[in-house]
Amino acid sequence: MNWEVFVTCAVSGAGDTAGRSEHVPVTPEQVADAAIEAARAGAAVAHIHVRDPDTGRGARDPALYRAAVERIRASDVDVVLNLTAGMGGDLVLGGEEAPLPPDADGTDMAGAAERLAHVEELRPEICTLDCGTMNFAAGGDYVMVNTPAMLRAMAARIRELGVRPELEVFDTGHLVFVHELIRDGLIDDPPLIQLCTGIPYGAPDDLGTLLAMVNRLPENAVYSAFSIGRMELPFVALAPLVGANVRVGLEDNLYLSRGRLATNGELVARAVEILERMNVRVLGPDEVRDKLALQVGVR
Repeated sequence: MNWEVFVTCAVSGAGDTAGRSEHVPVTPEQVADAAIEAARAGAAVAHIHVRDPDTGRGARDPALYRAAVERIRASDVDVVLNLTAGMGGDLVLGGEEAPLPPDADGTDMAGAAERLAHVEELRPEICTLDCGTMNFAAGGDYVMVNTPAMLRAMAARIRELGVRPELEVFDTGHLVFVHELIRDGLIDDPPLIQLCTGIPYGAPDDLGTLLAMVNRLPENAVYSAFSIGRMELPFVALAPLVGANVRVGLEDNLYLSRGRLATNGELVARAVEILERMNVRVLGPDEVRDKLALQVGVR
C-alpha cells in the first residue's frame, strides 16, 4: 500500500480527441492554462504534449513547447514539468499489400536528437521515454516505433541533460527493456516508471495483468499506474493498493461521469477526493522532487 501518492495530470495528449471535447487544450496557451488548472487542483506533475494550433493534431515543434513551458513557469503555481519525448516515432504503413513506402500523411519518424530537441532546450525535470514498439490503439497500419538502439541513445542523452526519464511501460515485455537500461547504467536511481494499461494492443487493465507488471518492477522503482476511458477513475483507487502513484487527465479520458465532459482540473480534484477518502496523503511538487531526486528546473 502506498500511503503517500503524487498525482500526474496528462493534460492533452496527441490523440484524435480535440474534436470530441471543447475542454481538450490545443494551443500552447491552452495547454499551459490546463497544466496550471491541474496544479491548483492538486496535481504535483503536469505531463505535457503540444498540438498544431491550426489542425489540433499532435506536434513536436520546440517553439510550441517553449510557449507552453514559459507560460507555466511565469505563473504563480509550482508544478513539476514532464514533457513527452514520444513524438517522432509514428509509422503508418502503406497497406496490407504494399506496406512500403509508408503513408506520408501519418508517418513522422525522427532521430534521437530531434526527438529530444525541446527537452534539451527547456530542461524539464522529467521527460517520458516509451520503452518499446507496439501496434498502438488506432488500428489500421499505425505502429508506435521505439527501437532498442533509439531508446538507448535517447536514455543516454536524457541522463546527460540531468532530466529524469519517466519510463513508459505499455506491456510486460517493455519491463525487460527497463531492466536492461538499468543494468547498463543508463537510468539513475530511483527509476521512475509509468504502467500504462487499457490501451488497445497493450496491457489490459485487469488486476491480474497489473499485478504481473508490478511484480516485475525493479525493487527501488517509484511507479504510477493508470488506465484510460471509464477505468481512469477506478484506477485512482486501485493504484495506491498496489504501491503506485496516480495519473489522470484528458489525454486518457474525457469524462467525469457518464455523458459529463470533464476538465483537467475536475479530474484532478476527483482523484484527490478519492485518495483523501482512502486516508492517502497527496504529495506536493517539492515532495515529489525530493522523492525522485529531481534536478530542479528553471522557474
